[in-house]
Amino acid sequence: MGLMYRFLGFMFLGFLLFCKAEGAIRYYDFVVKESNFTRLCSTKSILTVNDRFPGPEIQVNKGDTVFVNVHNQGTYGITIHWHGVKMPRNPWSDGPEYVTQCPIPAGTNFTQEINFSTEEGTLWWHAHSDWSRATVHGAIIVYTANADNGTSYPYPKPHGEQTIVIASWYKADVMEV
Repeated sequence: MGLMYRFLGFMFLGFLLFCKAEGAIRYYDFVVKESNFTRLCSTKSILTVNDRFPGPEIQVNKGDTVFVNVHNQGTYGITIHWHGVKMPRNPWSDGPEYVTQCPIPAGTNFTQEINFSTEEGTLWWHAHSDWSRATVHGAIIVYTANADNGTSYPYPKPHGEQTIVIASWYKADVMEV
C-alpha cells in the first residue's frame, strides 16, 4: 500500500511540474495587404502586415505557443517564416513556400502554430514568397520562461528596451525587381 501512495504522490508532483512548465497560449491576427508608405521622398504601395512597416512585434516567453491567423488580402499567394524557431511538431507552419506548405492564396487565411520551446532572444519573422519579404517582416522577442515573475534576465534588468529592425527600401516595385 505504501508503494502505491508513493507512486500516486510521484505522479501528482509530476503533473504539477508539467503544469508549471506549460507556457501561455497567445493569439495574433496578421492582415497582409497593400498600403501606401512614404520613404525617401516618394510614396508607393507596398505589402504590409496590419498596415505597418515593419510589421508587428511578437513578444513571448520561452515555452509559449503562438497562433497567428494570416489573412492574405494581397494580390499574390504568401507564406510567413518564423526565422530561428524550431518546428519539429508542426512543419506545415514553418513557411518555406512549396517546401513545407503551399502559399496562402489571396483572399484566404491560414492559422500557423509556433511553439517557442527552446528559443530565447531576438528572432524575426518574414514573408517567404518572392520579393514580398522586402516589406513583410518583423521582430520576435522571446523572453526566458520565468519572465512574468521578474527574473527574465541573468543580469540587472535594463531601464528600457527598443527593438530596431533594419531593412532595405526599394524605390521601384519590389515585385518587378
